[in-house]
Amino acid sequence: GGVITDTEWLGWRWCFYVGVPFAIIALIVLQRTLHLPVVRRDVKVDWLGAFLISGAVSLLLIWVTQAGDSYEWISWQTWAMTGGAVLLGLLFVLVESRASDPIIPLRLFRNKTITLASAASLFVGIAMFSGTVFFSQFFQLARGESPTMSGILTIPMIAGLFVSSTVSGQVITKTGRWKAWLVSGGVLLTVGLGLLGTLRHDTPYWHIAIYMALTGLGLGMMMQNLVLATQNQVAPEDLGAASSVVTFFRSLGGAMGVSALGAVMAHRVTHYVQDGLAALGPKAAALGHGGTAGGGIPDLDKLPAPFREVIESAYGHGVGDVFLYAAPFALLGLVLV
Repeated sequence: GGVITDTEWLGWRWCFYVGVPFAIIALIVLQRTLHLPVVRRDVKVDWLGAFLISGAVSLLLIWVTQAGDSYEWISWQTWAMTGGAVLLGLLFVLVESRASDPIIPLRLFRNKTITLASAASLFVGIAMFSGTVFFSQFFQLARGESPTMSGILTIPMIAGLFVSSTVSGQVITKTGRWKAWLVSGGVLLTVGLGLLGTLRHDTPYWHIAIYMALTGLGLGMMMQNLVLATQNQVAPEDLGAASSVVTFFRSLGGAMGVSALGAVMAHRVTHYVQDGLAALGPKAAALGHGGTAGGGIPDLDKLPAPFREVIESAYGHGVGDVFLYAAPFALLGLVLV
């Protein structure tokens, strides 16, 4: 992705386009090789349930994305959107309780493991998506790295995730025991995010690499194993619904977490930029307010050295704050596990 973005004749949009041929290949391979028995039965698509849950989630996402920017966190828009989301959610529960083929069978939540795994996945999603989004901003805006290098520098987290998910999956397959892996993952994830909360623009990279590796190890132990724990609780006919419920909550947590934490980061960065410019003197503060603190992403290469240091310091501290705020959510996930 970084290489594609850095290549002038391609650009960042090709990060999406490049996936198209792989998707087509996957479609062809599945069509030619995946032969499953077809059981014909009468079904009713839960259109109303799908509409209500989509509406509820969309309202929450729009609210958390725009709050603090287009309107204040405490405002009539906030009450309208959160109230509307709650109302649609209640209507969804009512519809699902009466649907013949519900999109989310409510009976699944009578099982404590499924309920707790879904809630834990919500918080794991916040940690997972926050890491992938904010690390790139940290390395590019706080360290002055290129998109290519910002991707390479996150390898410790990806390596940790890969190793822990693979090893834990193999051991669970052999032993059938998954609880210890989930608890260990929750501990590592919480500790990793807490340590990442100490990030500053001049933090030695080997420190960052260790913190990222701990976070990746924790994510790898929790992410798929929460799905596995859920799948072990249901009959074969409910496997699809149970798996998708946990995955849905993880995606929801990630989307809402990135939006909310992104708003927090923007606020903290603005605060740190103002403090840094004030330290440079009134003239610098006036220039900076018009040039670098207006909400846009600065081009570090075009900034004078003193301004650049202020911006890098602000983004380094701001991203550190984001991970510090994410750590309690990981702790909640650990408690739920």
